[in-house]
Amino acid sequence: MSLPKYNCDGMGRRDFLQVGLGGSLGLGLVDLLRAREAANGGRRVNCILVWLDGGPSHYETFDPKPDAPEEIRGEFGAIKTSVPGVRFCDKVPHLAKVMDKVTIVRSIWHKDPNHGGGNHYMMTGRPTPVPVNCGAFVTFHPSFGSMVSYDRGVIKGLPPYMSLGRMSRSGGPNFLGAEHAPFIIKADPNSSSFKVRDVVLPKGIGEARAENRRQLRRELDNLLRITDKVAKDPAVSFDRFNAQGVDLVTSTAAQQAFDIAKEDKKVRDSYGRTDLGQRMLLARRLVEVGVSFVTVYYGGWDHHRTIFKTLKGSFMSKWDQGLAALINDLDQRGMLDDTMVVCLGEFGRTPKVNKDAGRDHWPGAMSVLLAGAGIPRGQIVGATDANGYYAAENVYTPEDFAASLYRKMGIDPHQVLHTATGRPVQLVDGGSRIKELFT
Repeated sequence: MSLPKYNCDGMGRRDFLQVGLGGSLGLGLVDLLRAREAANGGRRVNCILVWLDGGPSHYETFDPKPDAPEEIRGEFGAIKTSVPGVRFCDKVPHLAKVMDKVTIVRSIWHKDPNHGGGNHYMMTGRPTPVPVNCGAFVTFHPSFGSMVSYDRGVIKGLPPYMSLGRMSRSGGPNFLGAEHAPFIIKADPNSSSFKVRDVVLPKGIGEARAENRRQLRRELDNLLRITDKVAKDPAVSFDRFNAQGVDLVTSTAAQQAFDIAKEDKKVRDSYGRTDLGQRMLLARRLVEVGVSFVTVYYGGWDHHRTIFKTLKGSFMSKWDQGLAALINDLDQRGMLDDTMVVCLGEFGRTPKVNKDAGRDHWPGAMSVLLAGAGIPRGQIVGATDANGYYAAENVYTPEDFAASLYRKMGIDPHQVLHTATGRPVQLVDGGSRIKELFT
């Protein structure tokens, strides 16, 4: 199944070559492991970030305005949730039922109306230093997932940062280095032929045969060189990273996580037998075996035209069902205490419906869903004005959001990092934690 495209003007060759690209597009397994050396231990809060690329409408999700004029409220109604007095758009009935398990922040805003810039701001907590157009692949600063990778390193042989579907355009590591790029799983977990690239033995090679080949490799290595005690010997490094690759390929925990076909059928059905639903399920399986940060990419939210027609169909329903199932599943398994679920895009949509029955870019207000990791359940944080134009109560910025996410992950958001040239860079420049997430 083809993946959703990027928004507006797409991505041109010059955008593809923009500064910060190096290593930001994800690597093959052995290349990723070859570059990844740091390995910090200790289990902490893991994170599943569901990225709604394009900018979801706050009106048609978590902040409906049923009393606003028709040209603002749109075609949909508002429904009750599991928390008295809280209403969602009527096109997210499954998420309405899990409101008692989540927090919705309705009052995050910024000033960047471009996809590239807004994406970068909400994926890193830092604004872009230059204007960025719609289709650009940009990582001027490390993304959340890459910083978590930098902080924790490989745990139990598993890459700490994985992205399902594709990588967000600002999901890369920038100056942290290619070893902290995400390991990307593009394949559709809903397919009967689903396999994770580089993480299966070649066809026709059983485990016993693979072990024979590894033994042959060791014997050939002994013939080709005398054991070298120098830690920086490239051959030694080569062996170590290939060994890590073999560890992942033959790891029981990893193979069980990737083998989604062995999941209980009722659980799979609860997520929905769709590409997105099964990616949500795969994300749960990955954090369950120790992956620190998993991004589930879901694009196509740039609804400049026919927004209501689009959201009446499967586009909205599979997200609604899959995300609600993820929250319920984590909660029922006792995993929500140490797994944080975050769902957002780069901005909200314009208050007035345009002439093409769509909504345009609007960074003045957006809604973000958060759950788990000690975040209070069943609360609404902040508010927009009566017609949803701007964040109006308990207003927060992307810096505040980033500081809160890092704090939940056990990372100091105000630490100073250094580029390859030694230039100091503060991880998040300012920003205070969103206090309601820590009470």
